[in-house]
Amino acid sequence: MKFARALLLATLPLTLGLAACGDKTDAAGGEAASAEPIAKIAAPAGKSWTETFAATPEGGYVMGNPDAPIKLIEYGALSCSHCAEFSEKGFPKLRDDYIASGRVSYELRLFLLNALDMPAVLLASCGSPEATIPLSEQFWGWQKNMFANLQKDEAAFQRVSTLPVDQRFAGIAQLSGMSEFFASRGIAAAQGSACLADTAKATKLAATTEQWSKEYDITGTPTFFLNGNKTTVGTWAELEPLLQKAGAR
Repeated sequence: MKFARALLLATLPLTLGLAACGDKTDAAGGEAASAEPIAKIAAPAGKSWTETFAATPEGGYVMGNPDAPIKLIEYGALSCSHCAEFSEKGFPKLRDDYIASGRVSYELRLFLLNALDMPAVLLASCGSPEATIPLSEQFWGWQKNMFANLQKDEAAFQRVSTLPVDQRFAGIAQLSGMSEFFASRGIAAAQGSACLADTAKATKLAATTEQWSKEYDITGTPTFFLNGNKTTVGTWAELEPLLQKAGAR
């Protein structure tokens, strides 16, 4: 795949202030019978499941018990306001009540929806695998500031978006405030610049998004899979009952 084509999904046009997320209007998550309650699973001595992280072969990042009987996957975009809402309203309880119990593992697969997502993902995954999920959750909490920064000068954003790819990601990151945001959270300026210039990784991220889109029919974010089955829910209020139904109660 040529580099320009591989980056196609990362350079889609963006209307500032509007989330490029999928609408989740059907809250049904499947009609499978409720599973038996699953007992909590203790983490190894001196460890916590909420501090257990790993990168996955599929290109995601997992938090929690790697052998958890209930496996949750989120396809989420850092530019998506619906993902930010889930992060705010659902992630703390998901982490503290479900992942911490050892019964549920959570895998985040960062999806590219538009021109903002590539530099955001390059920076969020610039450090160790242990940092990617926490940085992503913090970014979603900060997300409104990104849009506010870009709305100050939309013409400048359009100019930056047309720069050659080896300059575009750094330009967007600087204009949006991403560079400063991640620098304040341990991604030093030089480290961030190197990650933003990593065209090989950018190509792989774009190709992975394209693969996920086709293989798993990901048309919007957030999209959740529970134990390998695609759900049609998009909020914590809809997702929590499915976790409980699967045995996390």
